Amino acid sequence: MRRRATIFLAGLLIVSGLASGGGPRFRFERPVLPGAAGPNRLEPDVPLLAGAATGFVDLRLFDAGGREVPYLLVDPPRREPEWRAGRLLPTAATKTASGFEVDLGTGATVDRVRILGLPAPFLKRFRLEGGGDRSRWTLLVAQGTLFDLPEEKLSRLDVDFPAGDFRYLRLTWDDASSARLPPPGAVTARLVRATDPGRAARVPVAFERRPSEPGKSRFRLRLPAARLPVVALDLDVAGGPGGPLLRAATVAAGRLRQGDGGEIAPARLGETILRRAVRDGLSAADLRIPVSQPEGADLELTVDDGSNPPLELAGVAAELAPLPWIYFEAAGTAPLTARFGDPKAAAPRYDLEALRDQVAHARTAASRWGEVRDLQPREGEAVESPLPALGAPLDTSKFRERRKIPASPPGLTSLLLDAAVLSRSPGLADIRIADAQGRQVPYLLERRDEPMSVPLPTLARRAEKGDPPSLSRYRIDLPYPSLPSARLVLATSARVFDRSVRLVVPVAGRQGREPEERTVAEAAWRHADPETPASQLTLDLPAGTATRYDLVVEEGDNSPLPLAPPRLLLPADRLRFFYPAGASLELLYGQPGLASPRYDLELLAPRLLGETAREIALGPERGRSPEPDAEATGRKIFWGALVGAVVVLLLVLGRMLRRQPEEPAAP
Repeated sequence: MRRRATIFLAGLLIVSGLASGGGPRFRFERPVLPGAAGPNRLEPDVPLLAGAATGFVDLRLFDAGGREVPYLLVDPPRREPEWRAGRLLPTAATKTASGFEVDLGTGATVDRVRILGLPAPFLKRFRLEGGGDRSRWTLLVAQGTLFDLPEEKLSRLDVDFPAGDFRYLRLTWDDASSARLPPPGAVTARLVRATDPGRAARVPVAFERRPSEPGKSRFRLRLPAARLPVVALDLDVAGGPGGPLLRAATVAAGRLRQGDGGEIAPARLGETILRRAVRDGLSAADLRIPVSQPEGADLELTVDDGSNPPLELAGVAAELAPLPWIYFEAAGTAPLTARFGDPKAAAPRYDLEALRDQVAHARTAASRWGEVRDLQPREGEAVESPLPALGAPLDTSKFRERRKIPASPPGLTSLLLDAAVLSRSPGLADIRIADAQGRQVPYLLERRDEPMSVPLPTLARRAEKGDPPSLSRYRIDLPYPSLPSARLVLATSARVFDRSVRLVVPVAGRQGREPEERTVAEAAWRHADPETPASQLTLDLPAGTATRYDLVVEEGDNSPLPLAPPRLLLPADRLRFFYPAGASLELLYGQPGLASPRYDLELLAPRLLGETAREIALGPERGRSPEPDAEATGRKIFWGALVGAVVVLLLVLGRMLRRQPEEPAAP
């Protein structure tokens, strides 16, 4: 009896093992609603792109009985668009409207019209309609704007609309606030074939403003998923028509930079000049930034504001490249079920492949997606490391500095390095993360363009011997020596002023002279508009050991310029690593000569960039006395040595004088 029970249980275990590991393990499923029985066309969307494997190799379709439904992925054709010229037909004009009609000769499926031969410059609103005859019209574009402004380098002569079968098109100009235009020289319409891709998909992008230096606006963009086929970003700038806009913009993303101690550094994906012009209450704008396809989900947008206020970004949309569409044959209109989300699944092979050449000529019905259902919810679940969480042990006693890393839930973590680390670890090569047993935690060094802002004490006016009354001098003490190249930011509440500003560092005088000053940065600071606040002034600080500077302002015959507490801009470098569960971690640094670490984690850099990391920061240092000024210390040593040498010489001279024999008295 026991033997039979044992055999029965073993059989159950084998069957359950086969059931769990024999087929794909999908994470997502969603209904598919066929448009009709027979051939159907299904367009990929963002939820499919975000959840499916690359190339949709893990996508499967099932009918109500659980039977797999074959499908084909049809790549968009690589051909030049075909245009059909139309014949212009006049229309009756009114006091506030004019326009024209276009006869394409026969009915055709079109989705874009191009209008050429209009005299520039112009900027006008329009309405576009289409129809099979000239008596019944379908509204295609309720209100649009066409423009050609050569001086502003802005032009839009194409009108996009949902694809439809039309012979006639009618465009009506709004002449209420602008001069009437003559008939165009030519009008053409773009033909659409059955296998052509649909209109470029646009998906909203989340964004947040990030810290920045004066004169620039920085934003972090978060795409819905990693590895999206993004070809451009469209910006929406607040303020309605607003005013003119002319600013340089760049888009960057983190990429692994190969070399000794691989690190993640910003790589430029695209750049453009954002333009907007306003005439008669209408705006013409080009706020599109072409980009190359990003690997991860995080992007960095930087806009050069110049002397203008920060850019008021209201929205961002990502434009996707044409995608392969899904062809399948449905038995009816009953919903199917799509499953995907298994990165280990292989691409299916169906007999339907034999009909691929016929798909291009098939008339297909449009299918629709339903809502996505997560079969394996992971809300709040940390991203696990596919590698061992801990690396090789190291001798922690050789590091001069050790800092407690704040506790964090297990998973991907990003640690911001503060000014103390940047000061005592030049180049950041000797940084290590270790647990309580001295075992290393692998990390990737991530460098970003956005700066880290360090507030400095309030400025107090002081005077040096020999300063004229027209000069204001302020002492600036940096928190640490040996900082990397930085930027000092000054702000004032004054609105009308003109000053010359210098940043100087004292140096020892030569041959016993008084200490001299060496200028490390200087600039002219001027503002003449009492209605707007003055721009902040940025001075570049070279890397060095000095911690004490003097800010010198040439006031002329004016009262001293009021200055707000300054701030220091430093590189915002981070360490990206997997926080082990239940571990107590320390940051170790301060071992000169130690080479950069090499971890297998570098091989997973593209994958890590596509995941969201929890951001943490180091706490304040404990038990540290203020850093000495290296140059001031050097001056003290110099003068001390000089005084000591003089004392020694006086002592030697005194002893020599005492040893001289007395001269004999005269007889």
